[in-house]
Amino acid sequence: MVKHIFLLTLIAFCFSSLNAQHNTSKSAENAFLGAWSLDIEEGKVGWLNVHKDQGYLDAELMWEGGSVLPVGHIYMADAKTLVVTRTFAANKTNKDGSERKHISTYTLRLKKVSDHLVGKLEGPRWGGGGEVSTHCFGSRMPDMPSAPNLTKVKYGKPIELFNGTSLSGWSIIHPDHKNGFSAVNGELRNEPVQPSGGEHVYYGNLRTDREFGDFNLKLEVNVPEGDNSGIYLKGIYEVQVYDSYGKDLDSHNMGALYSRITPSIAAEKPAGSWQSLDITLCDRHVTVILNGKKIIDNQPVLGPTGGAISSDVLAPGPIFLQGDHGHVSYRNIVLTPIK
Repeated sequence: MVKHIFLLTLIAFCFSSLNAQHNTSKSAENAFLGAWSLDIEEGKVGWLNVHKDQGYLDAELMWEGGSVLPVGHIYMADAKTLVVTRTFAANKTNKDGSERKHISTYTLRLKKVSDHLVGKLEGPRWGGGGEVSTHCFGSRMPDMPSAPNLTKVKYGKPIELFNGTSLSGWSIIHPDHKNGFSAVNGELRNEPVQPSGGEHVYYGNLRTDREFGDFNLKLEVNVPEGDNSGIYLKGIYEVQVYDSYGKDLDSHNMGALYSRITPSIAAEKPAGSWQSLDITLCDRHVTVILNGKKIIDNQPVLGPTGGAISSDVLAPGPIFLQGDHGHVSYRNIVLTPIK
């Protein structure tokens, strides 16, 4: 009888321990759930969204540039450490001319410290030759407000951002990058010409010296065939500028919120045409009218896009134009602040 009671007690203890471990694991996971902005070394920005899918951890990650993409793996290494991997595949050419897939995996290890994340990403250096090791600091994204009633928004006085004759009021974000922008015949032109030989020249992004909160921005843009650029709202959210005429709807097309919001309809004009953009950013919701057609209607922007220069979605920021991608011209750039 004593032995029977002991066995029952032991079984009960084992189940209790397993439940405690299970609950501890769930509690540890819960501490990481949600969306996080990431401040990365050298002023870079990232974004991580941790959630559950059919009971398992899952996530999307944007790291410095490019798109918001699903992670490769995500798991708790221990009660305090979340591990996220991202895998890139590229085609490589063998000496005999045959093709092979080259896989690169980057690992981000994160710890919860108070209300923040502290982490480090490690992996092979892009293009080979060693390893990268980059630290980051994560802050929980503020709650998304409800969609604003744009019919009740009050505006201030319109501000002409480009005077048509000079780059007054604008500057290159990184002074060590070459400036490809110039004022020509009332146009703000970017001509990032590469030398026929020698090292690649890095062209800079052009930003307004002034910073803004919410606003309406109107402008015209002309994109040559195959080229692209981008318009960053508050230095955080990129409205894509791209020769996507005739392409299927995609979150990387003209007027899209890059990799985040796909236009509802295709409203592009052929390459080389002047196209109009009418963009409203209000309470972290964006509306885009391209060539007179509404393609994004008061949609929430869940976080920064690739190439952002700030992770603080509540702070004012500049308008900046991407200058490191291709040839593009802008004109009639007018911003009207929201009061």
